[in-house]
Amino acid sequence: MKKWQYAATGIVTLSMMTPLLATNSFAQSPSVSLQFLQNKPEVVNEWNKLILEFEKQNPSISIKQINPPNVDTTLQADVAKGQVPDIVAMGADATYILMAKNGIFKSLSGTPELSHVSAAYTKMLESEVGKPTPYAIPYTVNAVPVLYNVTLFKKYHLTIPKTWNAFMAEARKIKAEGGTPFYNGFKDSWTLAVPWNPLAANEEGANFFHQLKAGSTSFMKANMKAAQRIIQFSSFGQSNQFGVNYNDANTGFAQNKSVFYVQGIWVLPVVRQANPKIKIGSFVFPATNHPAKTKMVSGVDSLLAISNSGNSAKEAAAMKFINFLLQKKNAAEYANIAGLFSTVKGVKPSDKTIFPLQTYIDQGRVVDFPDHYYPPAMAASNQYESVLQGALNKKQSPTSILQQLQSLYQQSAAHE
Repeated sequence: MKKWQYAATGIVTLSMMTPLLATNSFAQSPSVSLQFLQNKPEVVNEWNKLILEFEKQNPSISIKQINPPNVDTTLQADVAKGQVPDIVAMGADATYILMAKNGIFKSLSGTPELSHVSAAYTKMLESEVGKPTPYAIPYTVNAVPVLYNVTLFKKYHLTIPKTWNAFMAEARKIKAEGGTPFYNGFKDSWTLAVPWNPLAANEEGANFFHQLKAGSTSFMKANMKAAQRIIQFSSFGQSNQFGVNYNDANTGFAQNKSVFYVQGIWVLPVVRQANPKIKIGSFVFPATNHPAKTKMVSGVDSLLAISNSGNSAKEAAAMKFINFLLQKKNAAEYANIAGLFSTVKGVKPSDKTIFPLQTYIDQGRVVDFPDHYYPPAMAASNQYESVLQGALNKKQSPTSILQQLQSLYQQSAAHE
């Protein structure tokens, strides 16, 4: 990742959270204009609708939505100019982490709005930044489950597997009866991250990356089961899985070419567009043989951050907008349009397909994507995914896979 040069103008030293202004103070003060940058083109209309409703309730505040083609590039340019948008909605990615670490976003520590959202995801944001301070409020989250074709599921007389062994037993049964258990798009190497993340996350342990950095563990020591299982998983994919890309894999699953599809919930609209009649179910990826300990991989898809501008009126107005977004009605409406889960307590998804996953979110039985913690050079440009792709395509051993990941980690960490 590129090291940013922060312009002195407009970058303010991190300060304590400014208390929210009373509602009637806005009526007596000049109008406040806010810029709101968000990274999802598919929800521009929904944001405009929410903004319009907020402005009707708060006539002294105006909000302009910004949705550039590349949010990361835009933010880098804005930081250099000292003109960061007042509110930012984006994923918990490397750009967010870098900006939070450098004080571009305001600390929200102690903000009452945090009590309305799942603490597990607030802690996830803190862990990614590496500070016990929330620099954003998690708003919507994704999940990586196992999707299944309900019709084919019934055809093979299957039941929801709770363990890895049961999952693989069902895959063997499907294959023995002439079916295809998994349809994979491994031509696009990044798709290997989808099964790898839950397999790795459920075996590494909470302190893996601290220990890895300290040299007290390695990929070989912590990820042997994950490597063995991803090899086993790929053995039940279709014969041309390394020649099929992500888009074609979505279509293949939509066309009833496999019983299971291991992908994020973000594919559901695409699959349904390809086959509106398909009936899809979901269950948590059974990455271990200990159901009570298995966690669902789920990351912050959209967070809400406030620019650390030092302008108390703007910061208070921005927090008022966030408060509005956290109201259950508004949070549910946005999450359902975006096809994601809301972090707001008490808000449930309208899509029955993903409803079985909600329990894991409610109980905080979630874990972040491990690759969010890989060194930038390791995670960039599908580096580690390409290692998995090449190794699985060549049918290499678990030890060989892990040795290559360890070598890539050491090379990447040396450049941090």
